[in-house]
Amino acid sequence: MDVRRLELLRELADRGSITAVAAATHRTASAVSQQLKLLEREAGVALTERRGRGIELTGAGLALAETARRIAVAIESAEALWLEFKQSPQGTVSVSAFPTAGQMLLPGTLRALRDEPGLEIVLTDHDLPLPDFAQLTADYDIVIADSQGIPAHWNENGLRCVPLMTEPFDVALPAGHRLVEKTVVRGTDLVDEQWIGAPVGYPYDRVLERLGAAVGREPRIVQRIMDNLIVERLVAAGIGIAILPRFTTRSHGNGIVTRPITGLPAERQISALMRADRAERPSVRRVLELLSAEAVRVVEGWRTVGER
Repeated sequence: MDVRRLELLRELADRGSITAVAAATHRTASAVSQQLKLLEREAGVALTERRGRGIELTGAGLALAETARRIAVAIESAEALWLEFKQSPQGTVSVSAFPTAGQMLLPGTLRALRDEPGLEIVLTDHDLPLPDFAQLTADYDIVIADSQGIPAHWNENGLRCVPLMTEPFDVALPAGHRLVEKTVVRGTDLVDEQWIGAPVGYPYDRVLERLGAAVGREPRIVQRIMDNLIVERLVAAGIGIAILPRFTTRSHGNGIVTRPITGLPAERQISALMRADRAERPSVRRVLELLSAEAVRVVEGWRTVGER
């Protein structure tokens, strides 16, 4: 079987439509369809079937797409091994990061990259609900994602998930709030508060769900805002309190104070998601090493501050 046709089948499994595969591989839809028909002829069994206005992979198609993923990993691994004998990692690595991860990890990573001649990072920022991060791996070499726990589907469909760091969540309060005098706050302290919430499904929102379950009353959410800087301003103005990430929240001199929460899970995992074959590339592996090292520096830096 032609490896290039197998790769198109793998793209169809990941992207879900002929049109999406054509756009991603810079072909026409008719050219993709023709190559898939040739592959089907080589395989001797039906690999796709009509479903409504689109197509889906048959059981044989799904099995062959998984084989294509393993072949792609093997090819990248062989090329990576050969490149290690020839030269230092080189090339361009595309990275997608959600905003607060970008604030924490990207400046230091890009500084470290100055000592890596021939290696370049191209950055894009995306802030997406949990199920969507894995879909970005079709278009980016490394996708920096956040979650509470590691979702099972992140380890499916040939993806590789590398944990980078764990970040606690704190309660953000207006500077004059009654709870500022406490060193930590409990769920019962927060029952009657108004909240600036996150969009439904985001990690901050899940903390509020757990808070409601713990105290037996749904939190009173007066606004839902995605941008953390806007949330900080609303908290400072006394509109409500909020759940915000510890390492990137500006809690000094801007009218807000943060306090740890006790009694319920309040943290997120920040991970790097990659297609398994791309994860074998020396350039991708090196950028992942730089991101991991920067994550360690961020966490250790905050521990040092906390010990003072």
